[in-house]
Amino acid sequence: MKVVVTGGAGFIGSAVLRALAPSAHQVVVVDSLRLDVHQDGGRAARERLSRWGARLVEADVRDLVAVREQVDGADAVVHLAAKVGLGVDLDDMDDYVSSNSLGTATVLRACHSAGVGRVVQASSMVVYGEGAYRCPLHGPVSPAPRTASRLAEGEFDPLCPECGAALAPALVHEDAVVDPRNTYAATKVAQEQLGAVWARETGGCCTSLRLHNVYGPGMPRATPYAGVAAIFWSAAAAGRSPQVFEDGGQRRDFVHVDDVAAAFVAAVASPVGQPGGHAAYNVGSGVVHTIGDLAAELASRAGAPAPEVTGHYRLGDVRHITASSELAARELAWSASVPLREGLAGLSFS
Repeated sequence: MKVVVTGGAGFIGSAVLRALAPSAHQVVVVDSLRLDVHQDGGRAARERLSRWGARLVEADVRDLVAVREQVDGADAVVHLAAKVGLGVDLDDMDDYVSSNSLGTATVLRACHSAGVGRVVQASSMVVYGEGAYRCPLHGPVSPAPRTASRLAEGEFDPLCPECGAALAPALVHEDAVVDPRNTYAATKVAQEQLGAVWARETGGCCTSLRLHNVYGPGMPRATPYAGVAAIFWSAAAAGRSPQVFEDGGQRRDFVHVDDVAAAFVAAVASPVGQPGGHAAYNVGSGVVHTIGDLAAELASRAGAPAPEVTGHYRLGDVRHITASSELAARELAWSASVPLREGLAGLSFS
């Protein structure tokens, strides 16, 4: 079995390679080793992949000739390569669209040329925008995007768009309407749609895994594009107080990278999926924690000062987004198994 993993030298990609090792006869990694991810120029990644026996091809996924050459003869392609995170400001917009949307289109075109029939790609919970909410009067509702004026006043929770009442957050399911609220989210929606087009027109099978907040050993440090768990971990490991935006009450689903890797392996091997079909699955722990809880736990484990709740905000952030992963359990026979405290215990703070 030949599996090509784009972005396989990164945080999630490395875990996927470890999980694929028992079942994949040949694993090829296509990764550009971009400096905003691999700040050492990729030296550590090259050494790691060499130890694991994975072949690394240093190439950008927007390079059609290079990608097509590597996916030739592949049984499946796991597409992880992307520019991740919310970003710094709108000056990143063109890089996000080029890296993620054009990059995905190029990978899918290469798969078509090479006759690859299965693609499993990393999507994100950000496609939902704000998560699922329920109004006591109007039932399930989709709140409007939060405004800068309310955020500046410390009013962080969205209100019912019908009556202005406080809302109760709930778990979001895959049939929720997508509602991207930042550039990264928009590119992930586009990626899923491109995968659906590719599957329909080629008869292939495309699976998009909507990853929730991934954490674990190997998280990137000291980069503005890292996830919140990595940002808090970097601060705590350096003996600094984690800086918590808003009031720390934001609800999230933190899922261990080994569980995420197992989901990719399950999707590659799954008999589920009709030819010409696209399916999306939430990949989360199913357990709700707050941002403040995570910061406090990491600070405590590192012996760092307690988190500082700053009240700062980013307009593109959402308040509450937590997943139901029941569909993945039912159709992919996958579920998360690493509790948050156990997963955090495996982090190094040296």
